[in-house]
Amino acid sequence: MYKIANVVFPVFLFLFQGYCLQYFLGSFLESRTLLVRCAGRAGCGIFCGGRQWNGLAVMILYGAPRIVSVLISSPKTWNYRAAVGKLALSLFMSALLAVCFYQAFHLITIFLVAAFQAAADISRYTAVILMGELGDGLLDLWNWCIQNRVITSERAFDLAINAGLITEWVLEYLSMALLLYFSLRRIVGDFREKEYGIHRTELLFLLTPAAAGLLICLLLRIIIITMEDGVPKTLYDRYPVLILLLPAILLLSLLSILQGVRLFQDMIYWNRERSGRIILEKQVEGLQEHMEEMERIYSGIRSMKHDMRNTLFVIGRLSAGKRAEDNEELQVYLSELNRMFDTLEVRFKTGNTVVDTLLNMKYHEAVREVPNLKIEADNLLFPCDMEIRGYDIGVILGNALDNAIEACRRLKEKESEAEIFIRLRSMQRGDLLILKVENSYDGHLIRRCASGMERRLREFPATEKADKSLHGIGLANIKGTAEKYQGTMDFKTEGKVFILSVMMKNQIK
Repeated sequence: MYKIANVVFPVFLFLFQGYCLQYFLGSFLESRTLLVRCAGRAGCGIFCGGRQWNGLAVMILYGAPRIVSVLISSPKTWNYRAAVGKLALSLFMSALLAVCFYQAFHLITIFLVAAFQAAADISRYTAVILMGELGDGLLDLWNWCIQNRVITSERAFDLAINAGLITEWVLEYLSMALLLYFSLRRIVGDFREKEYGIHRTELLFLLTPAAAGLLICLLLRIIIITMEDGVPKTLYDRYPVLILLLPAILLLSLLSILQGVRLFQDMIYWNRERSGRIILEKQVEGLQEHMEEMERIYSGIRSMKHDMRNTLFVIGRLSAGKRAEDNEELQVYLSELNRMFDTLEVRFKTGNTVVDTLLNMKYHEAVREVPNLKIEADNLLFPCDMEIRGYDIGVILGNALDNAIEACRRLKEKESEAEIFIRLRSMQRGDLLILKVENSYDGHLIRRCASGMERRLREFPATEKADKSLHGIGLANIKGTAEKYQGTMDFKTEGKVFILSVMMKNQIK
């Protein structure tokens, strides 16, 4: 039974480690297509494959060499060169499996391989030290029972010894498996930005705790066993305090890996917040500058209209005394000129200067990129007693229009004959102000994975722009601004129409 258990438990552990490796890599990396030839009728071949086959292949190819080494291994020799070689071989095998079965040519793969090996080694040494002491305690208990004649037969003693060894191994291997699995699961859960392209300095930040954990385990592998008179002795036999100190160091090392991942994600979050504020500040600066320029232009137009009306009136009076047949053409020309001045107004009039300025600015920017774009804002009206600051309305509509214009541009690129439009409207229900922005889009909406983003952004669609660190935060800014007025934001799609709704209380909290 001892020999069977000595094989079964390592086989279980290595296969389970292979399962954890494919789970860990598959959570970050896209699987390669794996083709498996299956027998079909009439001897024809059918090729099938998928993520499950990749996972199974990784699990088997990771565990098989280790299982073979257990079956054919000779008595252990405590050589530091062998320890270094085993660590290097394990890292190489994990990296090779990642490259063969996943699209692993990313910097994050280096962290994944190092973190997995560190978690596996730390869980192993922690369990071996703690459960090994439990086994020694059970052995002391059985010896005490023999000395005090609690156990009187040799058969009962053998059964007790075997039961103690099996119990120790069950707890030891179960502890290794659970500690490894939950550590990797914690990393997968905390590493929300799995699509984030890390840089070298960021990789170094993530890799340092994992590398420290690997080196601590390598150091233990080298020094924990010493030979005294041909008898192996553990380091904590000489220094009993290490029985508690070593597991504490190992667990703190594992905790540093987990906390490093969480801190890295917080850094991404705060960088995105800072980028959002920078973008917001630039939007406000641009809006203020454009408002000042528009106000100057509008003042000039109003002054010119007033002067021209007077001029036209004088010309009309002076020409009225001539014969009708002589000044008919002049009268027609003056009438047409007067009508043109009547229509010389701003394109959008909502009752809010900030919104009028913003709409006119965005309209002229949009038609340069998308000439056939129709922007309808006839139903976008604001009350005179509105307490919501024009700055905040500008943030909401500015981000909404940017997203809508970008969606229309993408649709036009894919379908040149498609109708592209943006419709804006507002309504009041008591003290609630409701804004709605509808726009055409290509029908392709990328939903964020619930485990792949921080809580504030995971409810919004993902950006399709290349620079994901500076884009894709418009809806989050809209919602944040709406919440200042005890409001919220929602969106839905109907066919190829994207509908954004923003509700706010018309009062300052």
